[in-house]
Amino acid sequence: MEFAAFADRAAAIEAESADTAITESVSALLADADDDLATLARFVQGRVFPAHESRTLDVGPRLCYEAIARAAGRNVDADDVEARLAETGDVGEVAASYEFGGQRGLGAFGNGGGADGLTVAAVADDLATLAAASGDGSQETKVDLLFGLFNRCEPTEARYLARLVLSEMRIGVGDGTVRDAVADAFDVPVDAVERAVQVSNDYGRVAEVARADGESGLAAIDLAVGRPVQAMLAQAGTVSEALDDWEAAAVEWKYDGARVQIHFDGESARLFSRNMEDVTDPLPEVVETVESALDAPAILDGEVVAIDDDGDPLPFQEVLRRFRRKHDVAAAREDVTVRARAFDCLHADGDDLLDAPLTERRDRLDALAPDDLVSECRFTTDPDEVGDVERRALDAGHEGIMLKDPDSAYSPGKRGKHWRKRKPDVETLDCVVTGAEWGEGRRATLLGSFELSVRTDDGYATVGNVATGITDAELEELTARLEPHVVDTDGRDVTLDPAVVFEVGYEEIQTSTTYGSGYALRFPRFVAVRDDVSPADADSLARVERLADAR
Repeated sequence: MEFAAFADRAAAIEAESADTAITESVSALLADADDDLATLARFVQGRVFPAHESRTLDVGPRLCYEAIARAAGRNVDADDVEARLAETGDVGEVAASYEFGGQRGLGAFGNGGGADGLTVAAVADDLATLAAASGDGSQETKVDLLFGLFNRCEPTEARYLARLVLSEMRIGVGDGTVRDAVADAFDVPVDAVERAVQVSNDYGRVAEVARADGESGLAAIDLAVGRPVQAMLAQAGTVSEALDDWEAAAVEWKYDGARVQIHFDGESARLFSRNMEDVTDPLPEVVETVESALDAPAILDGEVVAIDDDGDPLPFQEVLRRFRRKHDVAAAREDVTVRARAFDCLHADGDDLLDAPLTERRDRLDALAPDDLVSECRFTTDPDEVGDVERRALDAGHEGIMLKDPDSAYSPGKRGKHWRKRKPDVETLDCVVTGAEWGEGRRATLLGSFELSVRTDDGYATVGNVATGITDAELEELTARLEPHVVDTDGRDVTLDPAVVFEVGYEEIQTSTTYGSGYALRFPRFVAVRDDVSPADADSLARVERLADAR
């Protein structure tokens, strides 16, 4: 297809306002694509390469402006291009405003030029050559190649070439549009297209298979070790919602790290970031761990966490230092140690597991990898067990917990109700500590759970107990602070004078017959001691009632 024909089609799509009309236009483009089908399925989204490839053009705006300026003539420079862009806000419109075609120089006559004009295949080839340029002089090579392309462009072609180069196609076409257009153009089910895209991460290949082999061909597309797929995502949620919606919940620690997809072909490992960038080289110790731990091909989903000398987690920014390191990796490894924790298994020893329930995927993961590579997961229907997992996660210095539907499949790229991040506490109460309980085991000499109360007209009424969000060091401080206020002890139970106020976060407030207030804080979490608030100024039962009614 001539690139001018593609540009005209892109302009027509951009002029459409209705989603159905846009999809119909993309469908018609794909149906007419001939040998350029895979390329057009990507170009129309503003992509040059399949989404699973780490290959990029590595062309910044300034380099593109220089190429446009060179093709525009001797009296135009990159600053002029940038000034026009400031006025219009669209690099495509700026490129289309110049008269190209009169310049000569290296790259002025490249692939697909001549009487037949610039072709889609020629643009794809030149952009692939541009992406491969590296080392000394590579930036000038990129400018030369882009200059050669722009120099052969009519205004409409220049508009969409500039946008394509900077990944700013802006014609209203997204993944869903191309999915539906492929289904319509080649008479295959939308679900079949979506599944094929999930496992291949390549709309171009999916379009070609749909055209050549139909639904059966799409069904035959499988995961491939070494080809990353999009990560399944979580939405914010609450523990009570999860336990209400599912028969049980899988509870995992939520790490303050970076997502990583681990691919092991039986001999060597490759690692990919959440954005599917190859991060194998910056993380040699993770590669070593995987290669020594696994003995069968696998694709695992997990997290990389930075740790200190004691094995405690470091902030997320420390992980990024390693992910971004391209040079002197050995020194970076000495500065920041990382470890991987896998929490899902997408492929194991020849078996694709995307459609398998989480329970089965976790079983395969546990059978495949040793404990030190696998994150903890507990399946439970008990809110107290959920609270225990959360407490241990927080004590270990992690962000909190993930809640997952045990029956759910793995849906690449989807953010849905089957995975839920424990929502940060959005409300807090200042509660008076009126009782406590001695801990067990290594915490036997410390107060480990604290009775929370709110003010009433004639005293205090209990609203719950808190043990979550408190480190061992904090427990020592709290025990020392509260012991002088002990008025009675019965076994492990302690009654306290109302002298200390805790700020407590919570998930929600429910009516309850368990506590004297008639209400219960769901999943309370210790935030801090309120030294600036006296028991007489702590929150009241009336406020608890108002908050409960508001929800």
